[in-house]
Amino acid sequence: MKYQHRFQVCAPLATVAGFHAQSTSMGAITPPPIAVTVHRAPVRLANGDEMDFTLWLGPLPVHWIAQIEDAGPAGFTDRQVRGPFGKWIHCHRFVVVDESVTEVLDEIELNLRPHLVWGLVGLGMWLSLPLLFAYRSWKTRRLLEARR
Repeated sequence: MKYQHRFQVCAPLATVAGFHAQSTSMGAITPPPIAVTVHRAPVRLANGDEMDFTLWLGPLPVHWIAQIEDAGPAGFTDRQVRGPFGKWIHCHRFVVVDESVTEVLDEIELNLRPHLVWGLVGLGMWLSLPLLFAYRSWKTRRLLEARR
């Protein structure tokens, strides 16, 4: 299964990339009622780093470990090492539109886990991706454009 979302933010590439490279950014752009608890992650994400966190979907804890790959000024990839999906690869790409506008492109490739509970949780998460990324784009714009 594949999902793609793109939006533009009025901020230069370096600002957008720097924001997304911070492990705290994930919690900052995650919509309620989902809560993020980071158990272990470096302040700034780089190649080979792991981020160990729990997404709280209401009372349901979803433990996740993601490995960071292909990190650079134009984006990075997080690959699920442990979590609710059979496969989860999320590519974050940042493209210069002009000196003060950057396009953010999120591409996700996933497979549901063949498990009664986690398969249903994964399906619910898959179906909610459009809402999740609509919120993330709104919140990213709000946070980064307020810095101007």
